Amino acid sequence: MSLDRQNISSGAKWEDIVGYSRAVRVGTRIYITGTTAVNEQGEIVGLDNGYEQAKQCIRNIDRALKQAGATLANVVRTRMFVTDISRWREYGKAHREFFNDIRPCATMVEVRALIDPQMLIEIEVEAEL
Repeated sequence: MSLDRQNISSGAKWEDIVGYSRAVRVGTRIYITGTTAVNEQGEIVGLDNGYEQAKQCIRNIDRALKQAGATLANVVRTRMFVTDISRWREYGKAHREFFNDIRPCATMVEVRALIDPQMLIEIEVEAEL
């Protein structure tokens, strides 16, 4: 049995440095790497605004899902890594706006830091076609 695998790149320089893909589709499953609030110009969106950063993360995830032949409606799990859990309502508000009717499994955990101190949240997802 051969592995039906598609690696999807965002073009970020970090992918080659670290050795990862933005997304990987294997059969009907899609895995999206931890995604931050960086726009297409490489700038962090929503400085000190958890709501805006979460929205940008999800927009970036949506773009990767489309490259894999899916949409946000295919998401079955989200994991949110946040640097300040007391701001959970900001992140949750953005999550609800995109996923309210989809209702994936969701986890939010506080982490000590992300790769850039201005980043407040990183989101990864799993989707099923």
